[in-house]
Amino acid sequence: MQDVILKPGKDRSLLRCHPWIFSGAVAKIPQGAENGETVRILDSKKQFLAYGAWSNVSSIACRVWSFEEHELIDGTFFRKRVEKAYALRKAVFHQNLPDAYRLIHAESDGLPGVVADIYPGYAVVQLSTAGAALHASEIAEALAPYAPEGVYERSDVDGRKREGLEEKTGVLSGKMPPEYMEFTENGIRFRFSPLSGHKTGFYLDQRINRAAVKSETVPGVKVLNCFCYTGGFGLAAMTGGASSVLNVDSSGPALALAQENASLNGFSPDAFKIQNADVFQFLRQCRDRAEKFDMIILDPPKLAESFAQRDRAARAYKDLNLLALKLLNPGGKLFTFSCSGAMDDDLFRKVLASAALDAGVLFREIAFLAQGPDHAECSFFPEGHYLKGIYGIRQG
Repeated sequence: MQDVILKPGKDRSLLRCHPWIFSGAVAKIPQGAENGETVRILDSKKQFLAYGAWSNVSSIACRVWSFEEHELIDGTFFRKRVEKAYALRKAVFHQNLPDAYRLIHAESDGLPGVVADIYPGYAVVQLSTAGAALHASEIAEALAPYAPEGVYERSDVDGRKREGLEEKTGVLSGKMPPEYMEFTENGIRFRFSPLSGHKTGFYLDQRINRAAVKSETVPGVKVLNCFCYTGGFGLAAMTGGASSVLNVDSSGPALALAQENASLNGFSPDAFKIQNADVFQFLRQCRDRAEKFDMIILDPPKLAESFAQRDRAARAYKDLNLLALKLLNPGGKLFTFSCSGAMDDDLFRKVLASAALDAGVLFREIAFLAQGPDHAECSFFPEGHYLKGIYGIRQG
């Protein structure tokens, strides 16, 4: 095993158990190391710090697997990490696991670059780093007990390019999953595609927030669900008693599946409406028509891929929320989200405050929202917190 030696003083983050080492912190690189190969990480005095996966390409030169010198990075290591993650999910769901949940949340579960979501019978995984890709077979073997039908890889993510990897999909173990599957969440039936849907097929991170929308929906209200994808928040509002939900997205296939999901749950197209449109343009058109709604949900895709894009993303988030606040009736409810890790909680709050000021409305924050507990957040890895949301009421 080759050594990576750090520059003096560059071991501080590892001593706090943060799992990333940037290339600028490295004094000696492992000559000829394979992309993803396990290396021993030493401080400037050549004292052991950790074992990690080396990257020949990424600005994150090494991602830590283990801080324990006696631990081998092998099949047993991955099996134990998955077992530990499973025990955590059993605990957070009070021993009653849902039909679909996230089992592995990358660094937050001690497995950098590994995301694994469990659906009925199957695990769908994304391996976004060189180290994760190199250990694909061991990871699939560790997941197999929780996915009796099969483990399917959906590593068709942009992050692989930064690791010098090509996108990859296919069966890792067991059988190929069907094109479409179904599961139940919060009493709502969902149909999704593990093969072609976003992420691993569904946005499981919003489970508790969909439940919040359902519980906060007053019977008879008119709802606007923006960036609706396959209709999750819209179905939650309908189940909560909304008289109508208008679901807006720019993806025709996603809207078609949203309509199927409405049908699965017994909602008619007259009440559960879909609109294929650019959300920004659509909101402006609604403003120009002086349309009003009692509840608006904003769940846009990631608008900031990096810290360098944060200011531009902040302006886009402000525009969205300003328009939404103008479209809300007094007493109307807004659920607004950001899944951009570069957009921290405080900045998101400031963006919404600025939007309310420019809209000339009084907005009261009722609750700050985040990703579900199966999308674990580790205290040593604050980057694992990415989804934030605000639920509030327009008072004037």
